[in-house]
Amino acid sequence: MSQSYSDYQLEIYFAALGGVVSDFPMDHATLERRANAALDPSVLSYIAGGAGDETTQRANVEAFARWGVVPRMLVGAHDRDFSVTAFGHTFATPIFLAPVGVVGLVTPDRHGDLAVARAAAATGVPAMLSTLMQDPLEEVIPHAGRTPTLFQLYTPRDRDLAASLVARAEKAGYAGIAVTLDTWIPGWRPRDLASGSFPQLRGHALRNYTSDPVFQRLLGGSDEPGAVVRTWAQVFGNPLSWDDLAWLRSLTDLPLILKGIADPDDARRAIDAGVDGIYCSNHGGRQANGGLTALELLPEVAEACDGRVPVLFDSGVRSGSDVVKALGLGADLVGLGRPYVQALAVGGVPGLVHLLRMYLAEADLLMAVNGYPDVIAIRANTRRAVGS
Repeated sequence: MSQSYSDYQLEIYFAALGGVVSDFPMDHATLERRANAALDPSVLSYIAGGAGDETTQRANVEAFARWGVVPRMLVGAHDRDFSVTAFGHTFATPIFLAPVGVVGLVTPDRHGDLAVARAAAATGVPAMLSTLMQDPLEEVIPHAGRTPTLFQLYTPRDRDLAASLVARAEKAGYAGIAVTLDTWIPGWRPRDLASGSFPQLRGHALRNYTSDPVFQRLLGGSDEPGAVVRTWAQVFGNPLSWDDLAWLRSLTDLPLILKGIADPDDARRAIDAGVDGIYCSNHGGRQANGGLTALELLPEVAEACDGRVPVLFDSGVRSGSDVVKALGLGADLVGLGRPYVQALAVGGVPGLVHLLRMYLAEADLLMAVNGYPDVIAIRANTRRAVGS
């Protein structure tokens, strides 16, 4: 049952009675402002920036205002449950930490991937960790403890390297593989271009490559930083086609998730091809500008999946109420992106744990005051706002 999540507000109030006021932000605007001040400018442009004039990035956030929930009274929603069963696991909550390729650079010690895993262990909120890590995938997952962890794959051009990365993730104990489809080439990112910020070309977040035997073979034994970057640039980015799905499926017995699916026909075709999860996302508006928001696309994608596989979602989530709305529109698991990176920048592991507990408390309280005992009730009472 999730009613305990709402108790976080009581912790905060009672601590204040004892003279202890939380140092962590309670709203996203304050969090963003403090994170912007804390982050190195080159990392900030990478985290905060989007594609083009960032219209899609902003629209992802604004889209949530066009949906609302209808309160249902006298239903006795004292006990509430928004647990999720997916990929052979039962998750206590529907929130997960979406993959962010430079999260390793966010903490002062440059081990942000470890911090993410530790926060997952502390809260039970699963993380999906990026291929682009500061620490090798084998060294990160133990810090997640018993919380299931997923591995996100940027599929390299070299098939042996792809197979090696997947095999390493499976052997290390990751619970699934999510293949990102929309980032085989970088999008047009003015903030990064203006600052010349491309961390991987500076040798950052490449430990999963430099620790890989296939990549080492491609390097020919060289450990010269320039050779590492050049080799990475040559192998990164595989423009996958439908014909590649059978090969990807053959690499592992782990659940296979496709990230970036936004069209219902693509969702149906992927499921028919043996995919185990559909991840509806437009990369938070970071890769392509001018498209529809991910939230607008979610209902049709979820309808196409028709309960056959779990539906994951991210892009624009900035609060616990946004989580509830995404659940109402068909998501089974809702990913957080920029906010959790900002929380990590502001307060390390404690700051991220606070953010997760805050989102869970808000979502749980929203269910309570609106009379929703479960996700079924949320979906039955989610509506498009009048005039939107």
